[in-house]
This record gives sequence, structure tokens and C-alpha cells, in this order.
Amino acid sequence: MSALSELIRTRRSVRTFDGRNLTAEDLEKLQQYAEKITNPFGIPVELVFLDAETNGLASPVITGEKLYVAGKVEKKPYADVAFGYSFEKFVLYAWSLGIGTTWIAGTMKREVFEAAAGIGAGERMPCISPLGYPAKKKSVKESLMRRGVGADSRMPAEKLFFDGGFEQPLAEAKMEELADLFEMVRLAPSAVNKQPWRIVCADGRYHFYEKQDKGYVNDAAGDLQKIDVGIALCHFMMGLKERGIRASVSVVDPGIETAENIVYIATVAV
Repeated sequence: MSALSELIRTRRSVRTFDGRNLTAEDLEKLQQYAEKITNPFGIPVELVFLDAETNGLASPVITGEKLYVAGKVEKKPYADVAFGYSFEKFVLYAWSLGIGTTWIAGTMKREVFEAAAGIGAGERMPCISPLGYPAKKKSVKESLMRRGVGADSRMPAEKLFFDGGFEQPLAEAKMEELADLFEMVRLAPSAVNKQPWRIVCADGRYHFYEKQDKGYVNDAAGDLQKIDVGIALCHFMMGLKERGIRASVSVVDPGIETAENIVYIATVAV
């Protein structure tokens, strides 16, 4: 198992922290990494580190946190996908340092966080996350939340990955060469674990789609399911890079027939 596969497999949302401040060394590493994050869409995503006590920040689903990170991005086409891609890179890097996170889009006083992060006109703060060292034991509240959304379950591959079009699931034989990458995508986190991404493999390319559900779009956070597709795309592209495979992302719709609630997002060519 590769280092990235292990990171994705072991990473979990953390809602119970041990109450310690991050060490100066760890905080500096996070800040330096955040400044260098890019995404295939060339849309800047700014990450702002916010002291919880100084700014009066809290979430009813989080305990023991001392620090938050807020992400902000300009309101423009593909901003949601770019945000998901960039924020997930940060989340995985934090986990590699032993630092816990969890994606939060709604269970917070949004206006307080937006004021602390300095959200300007034409900008959006899709999500925030606490940052800290996980407590040795989850709170009862966290355990109940994880059980409620089925946090540890995932859809089978045949419901996510397709061959040529949406009528034919991708055969195991065709998945074999990039099996670990598809598994990285399958294990990606998503809002209430909906897993809205779909991939169609056609003509040697990997076309990413969003399976839309109602109730996941609002002006404050944007399209949460497009953010989720950005997370899945991040896992796939990071997996290709780890293998030394060069890849590019384009946004030219291949014209594959889809259901009404399936929306084309992007294509990966290797």
C-alpha cells in the first residue's frame, strides 16, 4: 500500500480534540503548505488560520479545539470544485502531521466565522475546519454523528465507475491497473457521505460527473456536491502524481449521455 493510500485509508473526520495548542513547528508547516496549494483550475483558494478564543469561534459539534482554518474563494465558475480540491490537499497534509480536521459547512455561526476570515465582496467561504490533535477517545456526540451519517461506509465500485457510458459499470479487469486510485476516490469524504462523484472511462480518459441531490446548494457555501467532486478529483490526481504519471485536467464535455441529475465536471487525460 502506498503512502498516499494509507493516508486516505486512515484519515477520518475529527470532532473531539485533546485541548492542546498546535506546536509552533506544526503550525508553521501548515501555514507554509497552505500558501503553496494549487488546483488544476487555476483558481486561488486562500486559507486563513483563526484562533478560536480570540475570535469567539465555536461549533456545537466540536469539542477541545483551539484553532480553525477557513477557506475562501472568489465566486466564479468552477470555484466549488477548485475549493474542494485545494482544501482536501490541506486536510491530507494535516493528517500526515497527526493533525485532525473535519469539513464544516453548516454547524457554525457562519457570520462570525466570515467576519473573522475577512470575507470580501464577491468571495465565498464554503467550509471551515477545526485544527488540533485528536483526543484519545471520541465524545459520545461524535460517535453518534458518525453513526448517523454512516461515516465508515462507502458505495461499491460498480455504482461509481463506468465504462464508455453510464449503462455499463467498469469491469474489474479494466480497473486493475489503477485499482488503488479508484479506491482512493471511493474512500473520499463527502457531505453526509452522499458520494456524488461518478467517473466514466472512455477513449483513454476519465470523465468526472456530479450526481446532484436536492438541498446541497446555497449562496453562502456554494454547491457542496461540486466541492465533493473536487475532493474525489484531488485523490485521483494525487494518486497519479505519486505514481509518476503525468496528467492534465480539461473541462470540455465529451457529450456522453446522462440522466437529468448527472452533470459533467471535468476530464483527466493521462
